[in-house]
Amino acid sequence: MIEKVSTIGMSRERWLEIRRGSIGGSDAGALLGLNPYHSPYALWAEKTGKAIPEDISDKEAVRLGNDLEEYVSQRFAEATGKKVRRCNAILKNSDYPFAHANPDRLVVGEDAGLECKTTSSWETLKKCRDGQFPDTWYSQCVHYMMVTGAKKWYLAVLCFGHGFFWFEIERDDAEIAA
Repeated sequence: MIEKVSTIGMSRERWLEIRRGSIGGSDAGALLGLNPYHSPYALWAEKTGKAIPEDISDKEAVRLGNDLEEYVSQRFAEATGKKVRRCNAILKNSDYPFAHANPDRLVVGEDAGLECKTTSSWETLKKCRDGQFPDTWYSQCVHYMMVTGAKKWYLAVLCFGHGFFWFEIERDDAEIAA
């Protein structure tokens, strides 16, 4: 059963408290050791309140990603003809009490969501041009499908000044079980 905890009007402190209480999609890559910028130890420190979570810090790259999320979602809609909407909720699934999802967008008329990314990394640009993307992003999308039960997740990537790419990731229950 999916529980929706509305984030409309929610204080930042309450939002952080809920996120700290379970593993979110952006935590999945770090937990699995797939995120080159965030270790399992750093994740533990955040979840236990010993460190401030990176995705809410004052890092410029994090701010750019947050500020440009709407733009990336609009580019995805333009490129695919699909309509997307904000979720405005933290999603929890009783089958996975250790996890939550805070999707960037949901795709209207599909059992799918959208993760929006921005990057200035040449390595990531090269991967995207080759039809690939970082494993940590893949784990985030799989995590969201696990929590939401969605059949697919889209990934939209803006490589600053060099290209826009989008990918469709089908649900794989073996990956989720792993």
